Order: sequence, then C-alpha cells, then structure tokens
Amino acid sequence: MRLQTYWPPGLGLLHGEGRSGYRPLRPVKLILVPHCAQLVTHVYNSPMKTDTVLQEECINTIRFLAADAVQQARSGHPGMPMGAAAMAYVLWTRFMKHSPDDPDWADRDRFVLSCGHGSALLYALLHLTGYALSLDDLRAFRQWGSRTPGHPERGVTPGVETTTGPLGQGLANAVGMAMAERMLEHEFNRQGHGIVNHHTYAIVSDGDLMEGISHEVASMAGHWGLGKLICLWDDNAITIDGETNLAVSDRVEDRFRAYGWHVSRVADGNDVDALAAALAAARSVKDRPSLVCVRTVIGYGSPGKAGSAKAHGAPLGKEDLLAAKESLRWPQAPAFHIPEAVRSSMCARARGRQVQEEWNASMMRYAKAHPDLADRYAAWMANELPAMPGTPSFELGSRIATRAASGEALGHLTDFLENLVGGSADLTGSNKTRVPGQQAFGQHSPGGHYLYFGVREHAMAAVCNGMALHGGLRPYCGTFLVFSDYLRPALRLGALMGLPVTYIFTHDSIGVGEDGPTHQPIEHVMALRAIPNVVVIRPADANETVWAWQVAVRRARGPTALILTRQAVSVVSTESQAAGLQQGGYVLRGEGDCDAIILATGSEVEIAVSAAAVLESDARVRVVSIPSWELFAAQSAAYRESVLPQSVWRRVAIEAGTTLGWERYVGDRGTTIGINRFGASAPGNVLYKKLGFTADRVVRAVRSLLEFDL
Repeated sequence: MRLQTYWPPGLGLLHGEGRSGYRPLRPVKLILVPHCAQLVTHVYNSPMKTDTVLQEECINTIRFLAADAVQQARSGHPGMPMGAAAMAYVLWTRFMKHSPDDPDWADRDRFVLSCGHGSALLYALLHLTGYALSLDDLRAFRQWGSRTPGHPERGVTPGVETTTGPLGQGLANAVGMAMAERMLEHEFNRQGHGIVNHHTYAIVSDGDLMEGISHEVASMAGHWGLGKLICLWDDNAITIDGETNLAVSDRVEDRFRAYGWHVSRVADGNDVDALAAALAAARSVKDRPSLVCVRTVIGYGSPGKAGSAKAHGAPLGKEDLLAAKESLRWPQAPAFHIPEAVRSSMCARARGRQVQEEWNASMMRYAKAHPDLADRYAAWMANELPAMPGTPSFELGSRIATRAASGEALGHLTDFLENLVGGSADLTGSNKTRVPGQQAFGQHSPGGHYLYFGVREHAMAAVCNGMALHGGLRPYCGTFLVFSDYLRPALRLGALMGLPVTYIFTHDSIGVGEDGPTHQPIEHVMALRAIPNVVVIRPADANETVWAWQVAVRRARGPTALILTRQAVSVVSTESQAAGLQQGGYVLRGEGDCDAIILATGSEVEIAVSAAAVLESDARVRVVSIPSWELFAAQSAAYRESVLPQSVWRRVAIEAGTTLGWERYVGDRGTTIGINRFGASAPGNVLYKKLGFTADRVVRAVRSLLEFDL
C-alpha cells in the first residue's frame, strides 16, 4: 500500500529547532498496518519534502560508492550494497537518531550491519551522512592501514558499532544492545525524563538467518519482548553457492512469528514508501522485536549479474560496472561520483547536533531533578569502578571448589558493582553464577540483573558482547569449560574488539568425573590461551579465585576467562600470597635459591605442594603457581626471572590438560605431566590416580631430573 501524506488539521508549526526557533511541520504519514486494527502515525526525521529524483540519486550514490570501492580494491562484495541501498537510505535518513559529530553519543540509535561482507554499504552511509570518513578512505577500501577494512571493525571506523562478518554474530550483538537499552531504560528513566530512549536496528542477510546462532538469539529476543529491536532482512535469496533453495526451504516469517516477533513484508526493496511504512509500523510495536522482510535483488542495476551469485563476492568487473551505471543512468566517470545535492541532502550533522543538544538539555533537567541518578548514570556509562571494600578470604587447609569460591566472590562484587549483569547457559547451580535474591531479567521484569540464557552458549556469549558494546553494563556469563567450543566464535570477536566480558568456565578437567570424556575438557584451556587478547585464569584455590575476579572486573580491554573446578581443592595460598595472581605467576613455596621448580595451575597446584613437601629432604624445590600465562607474560623480564630463574633448568609442569604449549616454561629438558588423550567415566579422584596426576608421579619426575647432571 502506498502512503498518503496527511496534514493534521489545526497544526501549522512543530517546535524542533530548540532555542533557534521553529520549523514547518513535516508530513505525517498514515500507515495501514497489515493484521492490525489501528492506524499508526509517524513523523519522519527527513526534510519536509523529498524529491523523487533526488531520492533516487541518493540511493544510486550509495550503490555506486560501494561498487566503485569494491572495483578499485579488486576485492569485496558489491551485490549486497547495490540491492540493499534503498532500505539503508530510508533507515538512515528517515528513522535513525544519530550524531555524526559524536559517534559515541550515549542515546544514539545503534545500527548493526550483521552481513558485514557488505561493509562498503556502511562506509558509503557513514561518509554521506557526515561521519569523519573521507572519500579517500572509501578509495582505500580493504587496503593496508585503511579505515575501511573488508569487514566492519569497531574502533577502526567512526560510526561502526560492532565488528561483523562471521554471519549471525551481528544479529546477536544487536539483541545484546537492545537488552542493555531496556535494562538502562528501567534503571534510570523517570516520569518526564526519558534519558534512555533509543532503538537498535540491524540489517541481516539470508546467511545470517541460516546460521544456528540466529535461531538462538531470535528466540531470546522474542521471549524477552525486546520491542526496540528492529531487523531488516535483506531477502535476496542468494548466497555464494547460488540460490538459497539449494540449501534451505525455511519459512522464515513463520519461524520469527513463532519466536514472538512482529513480522512484516516489503515486496519490492526499492519501494521507499513501503519501506518507510514497514519501519514505522515496527517502531509502533512496543512489546515485541520486529523483522521487516525486504525482497531485494542482489547486484541491482547490473544487467549481467543482478540476481545471481556472480554479484556476491567479487567485483562486478569494469565492463559490468559501466553497464550497471548506464542502466541506472549514472555517470560512468569519474568513479566515486557524489552529486552536490546528494551530499547536502544526506548530511546528518546538523540534525544530529540538534537532537544531541536537545538530549543534553534534557540531561541537565534530569540531573537537577534526580542528581543521584544522574551521577550513577554517568558512572555506569563511563564504566567507572567504585572503590572496592575488603574481599572474602579462606583459611589455609580448608577445602572448597573454586566454582563455589567464585560464587562467593561474585556475591560480594554485586553488593557494590551495581551494573554487573550476567547469567548461565542453563547451568546456574553448577556454575554458581546467580547470587541469592538476585532478580531475573525478563519481559515483565526489566530491572532484573540475572539472565537465564537457556541452552544457548553461542548466543549467550554474543549477546554479552552486545551488552558490552552498548555500554553501561558489565556482563558475565557461565557454562562448562568443555562447552567453550560452542561459544568460541563470539569469544574470539570479543577479544578482537577488546570487550570486557567475564567468562565463568567450570568443571575444568577430568575432575568432572562420572560424566565421562564428553564432558571432560582436555585441550580447552590451551585453546583459549591461543586466542589473542584473552586473559585465561585458572586459579589454584579459593583465595586465588577471589583475586581472579578482581582482575576480571578491573580489566577494560578484552575478555577474561575464569577456569574453575567442580571438585573441592585445598586452600594452599594465604590471602597475601594469592594477590600474586595479579602478576599471573608467583612463588607459592620455596623462596630463595632452588634446585628444581614445579609449576602448576588450578587443582594441580595442591598436588605440586604435596610433592614439594616429600622432596624437602632431596633438594630445594620451588613451587610456582602460574594461573595466567597472559598476565605473567605481561610482567617485566626481571620479575619473570625472579619467579623462574633461567639458571634452574630442572622443571616439572603439571596440568590436567594437553601438554602442548608447556615447553615455553619447561624447555626441552624439563618434563610436563598432562593428558593427551580423552578421559573416561569414573569418579574424579579415581581418574586422577589412573591418569597419573599424583604427588608420587611429580616426585619421581623431579628426582629423575635431579639425578641427571649436565
């Protein structure tokens, strides 16, 4: 249905320029929403009248900036930007609330290009709307050191909200952003003071909706009723291999309705009025997320490649690009052509400054009415860490699982870290992630800070990334260590973006016991250590666990993974010794000169301590607890030498996991006691004995080295 312009009777002017005066009232479109019994009004954010020719020029400018960038780079994906240009234009010029002069303004709408391979579309939008992204930046698409990488990267390009490319991740991040907005809205908004009031928009592709993570997060968003989440599906029915019907026959619209989403369809992705109507209808839905299904043509305008996989992942080629420009009546030269009328029409800097100034004024009124809330809001958004009082401590010789100690530490932290939010992937009791009395977040309890993620590890991690990206919250999440495999893609992207998400990985070894090898992680700790910018901490005991949490909440630039035991372990460190965890490794026993060193992490540290006690009559043996390789590597060379003197080559490492990697500490003459096979189903203490994780074996290994004389 086409929209009809409607001027409300009796209204002539609409205040909108703040202190500078008034501007004419813009047309209000009456929108007939399918399956709804009411009319919805929407005031566009665009100028009062949009000339059809200019509108078409704007859309074609977006198309060919993207296609020219891909062609110049001889690499990239031109088809998606060419097909989705109209929906992106309508969203960014008529609906998006943003401020190009201040890309990080707190109350901006968030936009996620989940199909990050279409990055040239986003770069064109950012340039045209006035962000600090030059035309030369677009010309440098996909080149070394450019601000226009092949897939959008947060922190590289102003205005890019999240790093996308691995399909489905962006959609999941958008769900996390919408959740954060909902939590903060409930926490801070008061009658007459809506300081948190923005939408999260995402463009998703066929590929995004095929990935399993899309099912997980769509179910979450529907269950939680995230009404300010609006996704546009670029339904072009093409993937790299060809038509989507080669692989899927899903009824996507029915699927999303079943998840509890509001769903609408735009039959022609170039019908600007229909796109605007669908977006307006989606914005009117308050209790459900919305999916706008937009049928587009990949590579629109290219006579030879439109509608085919040929337009997906490679430049159009010189001849096809010229033919596309001719078919859409676009100048064939020069490349990167931008009509002046388009530039002035699409620039959003003035409108962005105005809406931000109005928000700033509302914040001043809010601060006057609610000064304490205003201070808290500023502190949350700045991720300020309050002064932390004393922490729990545990007596030497007592026995407690580090997962249980983590639960106690978490309960202590939530008393003063009010914006700490998180949950577990259906393992709340096992992971010890919920503090007693903590309210659960839900559609009707937006003030809850505990999240029941369900059996959805991958979505859990990606949603936590989205919450961290939004700002204002400190997310954590938990599951069994063996299931870190299920969430690794999201963890990796969080590391790439430097997001301070805390991961609670419990049941960290063969100590899991009777559940058997399917649930006993072997290679997982080392696999996590292999990811750049992830700090992995496997504390030896309860006191080290408390300090591990201190490190995690203080860390601002990257994920922290806490690796925790199911079984009880002895407290082997004093509170003051455990503070050495902050350095990643420290001398737990045997200060001064030594003849041999035993290194260990986690539950194996108590084995090392027991072995050292037996060896007292043999030699001077040092025990080093090394809970975090990453933190230890970050220390000065002098500190590392003081803990692991190079002159002491007799070294034995023990860890209930793969031996791969320990050579960095034991060298080619030392010994590593580990496990390079899968576990078995038996009680954990039996497995430790059967697989050689005993003090006796460590003693034998050290004595063997002591007997060897160079």
